[in-house]
Amino acid sequence: MCEANQTEVTQIRLLGFQVLHKFNALIFIGLLFIYMMILCGNLLIIILVTVVDHLKIPMFFFLKHLATADVLLTSSVVPLMLDIIFIEEAKLSFTECIIQLYCFGIFGFVQCFLIAAMSYDRYLAICSPLRYSSLMNPHFCLQLVAGSWCLVTLLISSEILVLYQFSFCNRNYIDHFYCDFGPIVELSTSDTSGLMLQDFIFSIFMIFFPFAFIIMTYVCISFTILKISSAYGRRKASSTCSSHLANVCTYYGTLITVYMVPTDDSIVNINKYRSLLYIVVTPLMNPIIYSLRNQEIKRAFLKLLNNIIRLIS
Repeated sequence: MCEANQTEVTQIRLLGFQVLHKFNALIFIGLLFIYMMILCGNLLIIILVTVVDHLKIPMFFFLKHLATADVLLTSSVVPLMLDIIFIEEAKLSFTECIIQLYCFGIFGFVQCFLIAAMSYDRYLAICSPLRYSSLMNPHFCLQLVAGSWCLVTLLISSEILVLYQFSFCNRNYIDHFYCDFGPIVELSTSDTSGLMLQDFIFSIFMIFFPFAFIIMTYVCISFTILKISSAYGRRKASSTCSSHLANVCTYYGTLITVYMVPTDDSIVNINKYRSLLYIVVTPLMNPIIYSLRNQEIKRAFLKLLNNIIRLIS
């Protein structure tokens, strides 16, 4: 609770891009264009995997849910960000700010488990091809996806419930364009050490463990590929996981850049702008990676396009 001479925070002010206010129009146009590209690319993947029969395989089932998480993650932040650009700051109720943080956490962290599930799919396809169909069946794929969403939702919910019990007094502004975890915790006048420890443990579980699992699967895949006698066989096996490997590099590359690369205190708001990599660059790159490097996606898109043209004509 706030003391008698303190004011309880009921509204959060997001300061946005005040340093770059001279470039508001350019930033708005650029972000709007990128956001539309993200929506079009990821929604196209969702539609293709849903309606095209030969894409109804485990790898693309996981990809559809990854695209769904990308759309939801970006949509939880970018529309408000575009609004902030024009009015130069936004005001949210404290509850609305917590809801945004909650959604952002779920849609962001669930991707770690989905990408890990995709790496397990590639591991089985290359290292245990004879058992692949029996192990990676539709029921098991659904369990992996549902388990990922439920587990992340449970962990994020427990963290948000703890955060919601804290006192927030006096200062109510955040020098950011969305309600990120760190800036919100800094506003609290309560002892946040327990929550920070909880967040650290959860981050290890939701980021490090899936990443370690992905590395182990690709070590096994690499050894299996090296054992293939023919160059064509090695090339074909490598091509089946090239798109996913590019996806892993993009996703974890941005995570490391945003959260693990040290910030120079002399550079103002650098971590705020790094967050754009995670929010808009990764969701934009995923459809590009899979559309450019995956022949099945290309064929499915051309087939769907031809069907639409025939219907119109």
